[in-house]
Amino acid sequence: MSFYEIDGVKPVVHPSSYVHPTASIIGHVIIGENCYIGPHASLRGDFGQIILDEGVNFQDGCIAHGFPEGITRIRKNGHISHGAVLHGCDIGENCMVGIQTVVMDNAVIGKECMIAALSYIKPNFKAPPRSIIAGSPATVKKTVSDEQIKWKTVGTGVYHHLAQRCLETMKSCEPLTSENQQNPEAKLNIKNFKPLK
Repeated sequence: MSFYEIDGVKPVVHPSSYVHPTASIIGHVIIGENCYIGPHASLRGDFGQIILDEGVNFQDGCIAHGFPEGITRIRKNGHISHGAVLHGCDIGENCMVGIQTVVMDNAVIGKECMIAALSYIKPNFKAPPRSIIAGSPATVKKTVSDEQIKWKTVGTGVYHHLAQRCLETMKSCEPLTSENQQNPEAKLNIKNFKPLK
């Protein structure tokens, strides 16, 4: 079971969104339309509120939490990469948070920013729209290009597609004992997407 109420407060999940069975969604969490919540993600709305707007992907091992009465928010089409931790921050529309990045309380990340993997965003950090942010502690390094935004937007679209694939076809199964047993007609229904050069 993935969903837990606390003090009578239950999570809210739009039916078009996919939440992996190993994720933990607790209390005052709102997950909007067409979101993807990956394996072992934790959204703990047991102190403050956590809001994921439409089209957010919150990948495997990510954590969202905050202080009492605070809000942790990921705006439309936010892309939260594997193992990231968000605590009481506001992630702007169409942003990408890199793998194992930590974003702390009252940080506000503007629209269409990209945060490098392994970055540490200090409390109260403010980033203007279209910033490339990196480091520990992180600073704004330069401006996101049109090509980078286009690539990020396509990548987030791949996760929109993944949410639908999971809703339609993902189920528990027993593993095969040999590759030869695989159905020759079975094929992953994926969109073409490559790393940015």
